[in-house]
Amino acid sequence: MGFAVGPAEAKQHSRAFAIYRTEATAKNLTSDDVVELISKYGGEKSKSPSSFDEFTKAVSKAPTHPDAEGSGDCLGFAAKDKSGHLAPMRFERRAVGPKDVAFAITHCGVCHSDLHQIKNDWGGSTFPMVPGHELVGIVTEVGAEVTKVKVGDRAAVGCMVDSCRSCDACQQDLEQFCDNVTWTYNSTGKDGRATQGGYSTHTVTDEKFIVKFPDTLDLAAGAPLLCAGITTYSPLRHWGLDKPGTKLGVVGLGGLGHMAVKFGKAFGAEVTVISTSPAKEKEALEEFGADHFVVSSSEEDMKRHATTLDGIIDTVSAKHDLNQYLSLLKLNGALVMVGLPNMPLPIAAGSLIFKRRTLGGSAIGSIKETQEMIDFCAEKQITCKIELIDINYINEAMERLEKNDVKYRFVIDVAGSLVV
Repeated sequence: MGFAVGPAEAKQHSRAFAIYRTEATAKNLTSDDVVELISKYGGEKSKSPSSFDEFTKAVSKAPTHPDAEGSGDCLGFAAKDKSGHLAPMRFERRAVGPKDVAFAITHCGVCHSDLHQIKNDWGGSTFPMVPGHELVGIVTEVGAEVTKVKVGDRAAVGCMVDSCRSCDACQQDLEQFCDNVTWTYNSTGKDGRATQGGYSTHTVTDEKFIVKFPDTLDLAAGAPLLCAGITTYSPLRHWGLDKPGTKLGVVGLGGLGHMAVKFGKAFGAEVTVISTSPAKEKEALEEFGADHFVVSSSEEDMKRHATTLDGIIDTVSAKHDLNQYLSLLKLNGALVMVGLPNMPLPIAAGSLIFKRRTLGGSAIGSIKETQEMIDFCAEKQITCKIELIDINYINEAMERLEKNDVKYRFVIDVAGSLVV
């Protein structure tokens, strides 16, 4: 069954429209499917509605956080200071301009960077801050000049929402390296307002920084692809580690690491997971399909795998010995860092010189490459392993994230737990 919904109704009833389109974009809904949606998002069993107006009433809920501080058309969870505690806050999104896309956020991934930012671990955090740069949802309004998406389409936003568009990096479609990039949150937009992220009910973004999200990918499990996915996909492509038969190492099996393993296997690589935790061996080999598992604290293990790898993706953000991992590389091998430790890591020059090895780094990916990655994931049916949570669980989730107690990415059910 299907409902005819015009642009005005989609804008006015954005949550209901997003809930309906979340499923309707992926399949033809039956009456039973619609009743199930109502039960999931409305909280009460109902007969199958005959119109979108009836569906809207059936899934409607009172505002979930009526005592939230602030005012405005958007409801989010914000940190007020570097304690990192997140609490409800209302704020105003900008009006939709000619090139803007508004979408109701259905899900948002929780990245380890969010934890660092709300606690000001890297310095430069500004408050109040609504985190979240792995947001997906349903388009509810588009500007007059928008051509990339239309109302009712799935859409996504990753780590950035604007750039200068004129520097060398921008001209090469590498906006993530622009010196004046505007991040999705904890940044300042061209209008002078603080940007706020995806732990919120909706967003408004220039269409250039919108990623089209395929109908065939699960929205919840696909949300972390906007950061964890592209952060590992991009260096694999750039360093030529995407060729069948490549001997690829992945340091760390967390949110980033498990995606690097999945991409490596999809490219046809022989994948070796290197971890401090022997307990992760079974999951690495049996669930994610890695070919080998090395315990980095085992001198015997490390010696046995010395000079066997063409490249390594290092996802670890904690202090660790890079020289130890460089020893695993063959002649001309490359170790690429995508984790971001908050302290310097010493390098012995000989670790590089005597095998002509390369130590590099990579930051997320461009919008063009992110779209390429998302489309590749749709083709190969690659998503993240997630734990879906209610927005009200977010502070507990952050505590667990700090202890690395998640397999392998928290994703917030925004549409199900945050109503403005």
